[in-house]
Amino acid sequence: ARDVLALTREYGISASLTFSNSLLRPEHLSDARCNALCALFSSDGQTRNGVIVHSDVLLEYLQKTYPKLYFVSSTTKVLTEFEDLRRELARDAFSYVVPDFRLNKAFDRLSGLSAAEKDKVEFLCNECCFFGCRDRKACYEAVSRKNLGEPGPEHRCAAPDASEGYRFSKAMENPGFIGVEDIRSRYLPMGFSHFKIEGRGLGTALILEFLLYYLTKPEHQLKVREGIYLDNMLDLF
Repeated sequence: ARDVLALTREYGISASLTFSNSLLRPEHLSDARCNALCALFSSDGQTRNGVIVHSDVLLEYLQKTYPKLYFVSSTTKVLTEFEDLRRELARDAFSYVVPDFRLNKAFDRLSGLSAAEKDKVEFLCNECCFFGCRDRKACYEAVSRKNLGEPGPEHRCAAPDASEGYRFSKAMENPGFIGVEDIRSRYLPMGFSHFKIEGRGLGTALILEFLLYYLTKPEHQLKVREGIYLDNMLDLF
């Protein structure tokens, strides 16, 4: 973690922890490893770091214990109703709010947000989940139970092509997908400037494709890809 913070500090990048378990209880707040990470991220004097949270129990604890951190409202809250998004944006505790990807193209309502509200919205760009899924919250809760080591029903995704897993090509066909040209031609002119890329656990090959697509000019993508391949930095398997 110290090496990661040193790297982000070198490039002036804010780092954030993801603590988005939705089923936390007060007894979980004393977790030694998570507190150590929060203390480390909070002690970085040059860059303000943050935590992505779902649980209000955790949020209140972190606000009191690590006031130097900023907080992001997690997409695991599945904010699909626009008024729920507006209420979340109104909460002073959050510097950023990630709406459900089904609101990504609700331009008629997004355009009506104030400049301050727009500055807090962080769009999830490359979600691969079925656009018509009604079990997203249950899926996240099943993951939360599993991470806590608690018993509960196994969630079985009933979405079409769920067995294929994540594919960037499929994400690009999702009605909620936000591409580079969308960002340039629509979102930035509307006043939105915060975007989130999904996929930290998908493996370095896919993450490379995300970074090439979103952060590398097309004429340089092959050169970057070749440089990484030849330097043996990419774990393909």
